[in-house]
Amino acid sequence: MNAPVDVSFFARAAKPLTSYRKYWAHRFGPAPFLPMSRKEMEALGWDSCDVILVTGDAYVDHPSFGMAVIGRVLEAQGFRVGIIAQPDWHSAEPFKVLGKPNLFWGVTAGNMDSMINRYTADRKLRSDDAYTPGDVGGKRPDRAAIVYSQRCREAFKDVPIILGGIEGSLRRIAHYDYWSEKVRHSIVLDAKCDLLLYGNAERALVEIAHRLAARERVEDITDVRGTAFMRRSTPEGWFQVDSTGVDTPGRVEDHVNPYLTTADQAKAQGETCKKEEGSGALLPAEGAPLQFVPNPKVKLRPPPRDHTVIRLPSYEAVKADPVLYAHANRVLHLETNPGNARALVQAHGERDVWLNPPPIPLTTAEMDHVFGLPYARAPHPVYGDAKIPAWEMIRFSVNIMRGCFGGCTFCSITEHEGRIIQSRSEDSIIQEVEDIRDKVAGFTGVISDLGGPTANMYRIGCRTPEIEAACRKPSCVYPGICQNLNTDHGPLIDIYRRARSLKGIKKILIGSGLRYDLAVQSPEYVKELVQHHVGGYLKIAPEHTEAGPLSKMMKPGIGSYDRFKAMFEKFSEEVGKKQYLIPYFIAAHPGTSDEDMMNLAVWLKRNGFRADQVQTFYPSPMATATAMYHSGRNTLRKVTRDSEGVDIVRGERRRRLHKAFLRYHDPNNWPLLREALKAMGRADLIGNGKHHLVPTYQPISDGSYASPRRKNSTPGQPAKGRVLTQHTGLPPRVTGAAKPPRKPR
Repeated sequence: MNAPVDVSFFARAAKPLTSYRKYWAHRFGPAPFLPMSRKEMEALGWDSCDVILVTGDAYVDHPSFGMAVIGRVLEAQGFRVGIIAQPDWHSAEPFKVLGKPNLFWGVTAGNMDSMINRYTADRKLRSDDAYTPGDVGGKRPDRAAIVYSQRCREAFKDVPIILGGIEGSLRRIAHYDYWSEKVRHSIVLDAKCDLLLYGNAERALVEIAHRLAARERVEDITDVRGTAFMRRSTPEGWFQVDSTGVDTPGRVEDHVNPYLTTADQAKAQGETCKKEEGSGALLPAEGAPLQFVPNPKVKLRPPPRDHTVIRLPSYEAVKADPVLYAHANRVLHLETNPGNARALVQAHGERDVWLNPPPIPLTTAEMDHVFGLPYARAPHPVYGDAKIPAWEMIRFSVNIMRGCFGGCTFCSITEHEGRIIQSRSEDSIIQEVEDIRDKVAGFTGVISDLGGPTANMYRIGCRTPEIEAACRKPSCVYPGICQNLNTDHGPLIDIYRRARSLKGIKKILIGSGLRYDLAVQSPEYVKELVQHHVGGYLKIAPEHTEAGPLSKMMKPGIGSYDRFKAMFEKFSEEVGKKQYLIPYFIAAHPGTSDEDMMNLAVWLKRNGFRADQVQTFYPSPMATATAMYHSGRNTLRKVTRDSEGVDIVRGERRRRLHKAFLRYHDPNNWPLLREALKAMGRADLIGNGKHHLVPTYQPISDGSYASPRRKNSTPGQPAKGRVLTQHTGLPPRVTGAAKPPRKPR
């Protein structure tokens, strides 16, 4: 049996989750489900809740649902935890259903950002919600974290509000809001919460809960990592560094030549000097500033990082100046490694939003503890037989790790979970597979996924903890795989083999996205994956074929995809399987020209690919690509007034064109594509030959776009030469809604 291994260097400085003395209410023991009503509380013998969690999702007691994890972690510490799921937010009354919490409210919008959950990339209202019973939309408000916090304050105004979840994480400083096209305040200010917990918050939440239980005032809890809050001034003993000293925005002034006379300096600045009577010394013109040249021999010791705070440009400054916004975003991303990050502060009027450094990652033992808690692994009984699509998707899956070091600029995983991979032990993972087999209703012997944010980053990390703690790179695999990255897939291969050998397990599938440039470093892993763990199709994400957009995404060139594809086909052929790759592509990403999209369409046509669903770039708050979108600057490099500009795809027509190139085979897109190709001087791609992109004829159509799939369901397997692209993580599945394709005679 494999013992848990602590792989994180940072964990040495953190208090283990299981080392706290349990709160007195632990005598009640774990609840079958965390209560959602007074009746359930009474059945448990409770007169009140210590903590009440408010969430925008339906309550599913499973470790893939954030509120279930937080609730069970707090319960394991001895606290009585209740849940209010998807309350009616139009008044404060539904927030009083469990009474007044003794310690605090825990508020989240849910597993997804409420705005991304509610609106498409084209800002159109969605009619569905995978985290709601019956897949019904509209069960949570826009900007749910803010609305829920306001209602909690109305219900019991003297109870502290602790805000968390991905919606809070991505809005912890002033941020560009795609839906209003404005820079908004930090959510700490708008929600009026007492504390914001960003990232995976178990460690911070447990400490805060025990300190509040010990009657410590919430306004005095200012030293917990991974938290943000308001304060009036920088406390005594802290050294403040201006962010421009970390990453200088604007035009960089030349260094002063120490050998120039004052007259020369004044002349260079278009000013004059006057002689001081009787001395012969040259003085600056009246009113001119004095300039001091530092002595290069004097070495100043930098202030200690753990008592240094970086002051970002204020909310008012970044709102008025997109270049300063891009600068602030760059500095925030530079300060994300828990091993060396400093605190950040940003003024909002007369008050400051203070961000402590990111949380210390969980150790393997702590991950095992969190995932080994007594989850019911089912939706709360209050939902009856109603289907919750998000639950149906993950009910037979196992999360084996957290974090991602890919650093893709359009993705929010790194901003929320961090770059450090936090892995569970092999025994813990196998135990969960056995629990699914023995306890989850409807299990047929197929595990739908052993994965995480990225399927093949399990136990992969820096070769030495010292380098990991000091690194400030945004990605470990771009522009190439870091020489300090351990790319050993051996531990993952061992888990695959052990899991599929369990009695009662027929198949282990890998449903999470795969980092294929990492996978090709281990042909043994690719062979194991392709020959045993692919159910006919495998999801990967080249995103584009052209260097321009790929460099702004921090994604590898299409050559890496070609190498993986060759391996995939070779190993599939060895075992006589017909299997298909499902690549993702993004339209309208910053840095993408019309010619780039045309070349991608030509590549798709040449390779016989017909993309079913495609994703238009969605500017999520705080993402690096969103800063590019708002500022028009390349924030992967030092931002200046005259730094590299980025082609930004704005406006409905141009975004529609980029999407149309990906769906070049849809007749409804042909008029738009013909017009664009002629304007681009590429009318040679219009014709009726196999090498042409769009034909000259136009069939009768209504000119509208109709997706051939509804709710991400496609009957049958992908036909040869047809690739499905998806960005929701939901694989195509047989629905029985259509007849299977005819077999060739």
